Amino acid sequence: MSNLTWKTCSSTYIYKGPWATLRSDKCEMPDGRIVDQYYVLEYPDWVNAVAITEDNKVLMVRQYRHAANIVSLEIPGGVIDEGEEPHEAMRRELLEETGYQFDDIELISTVYANPSTADNKTFCYLAKGGKKVQEQSLDEHEHLVVEEYTIEEVKQFLADNKIAQALHCTGLFYALMKLGKL
Repeated sequence: MSNLTWKTCSSTYIYKGPWATLRSDKCEMPDGRIVDQYYVLEYPDWVNAVAITEDNKVLMVRQYRHAANIVSLEIPGGVIDEGEEPHEAMRRELLEETGYQFDDIELISTVYANPSTADNKTFCYLAKGGKKVQEQSLDEHEHLVVEEYTIEEVKQFLADNKIAQALHCTGLFYALMKLGKL
């Protein structure tokens, strides 16, 4: 198999922000051709989870997503804080967004949202046996509603294209396979 890897010759930062950073790389392709400007979005890594309560309900969250101008039905998740391990971030996000605590959390896939333009990855988990231990503790700009569904209802949402977030669909499909429900 031939080498497909590009060599990064230099990087220039165009914008650095708390949620996204844009840089331009000068790259050399394996055949020696030079790509003068390849734009890369740097994001923090993310986590999400298919969270199943002790009553065998799947916790979903409904929230407004401004970039797409939609109200989106999603699985719980969020950004991994600097220095935080992915599984710790997942436990924290589940507790903050849903008020449920999960002791049984298993990594089921690691995926990239768009590896052609963004460098971050998403760690997808299956969380089982969740118990409600507190109310939500949301970030300043978060407003989301927690909803509970059966596994069959979630499968129908997927079949009916009712879940718009691609990374959340991915996590759901991996979880359904792991649970033997596909």
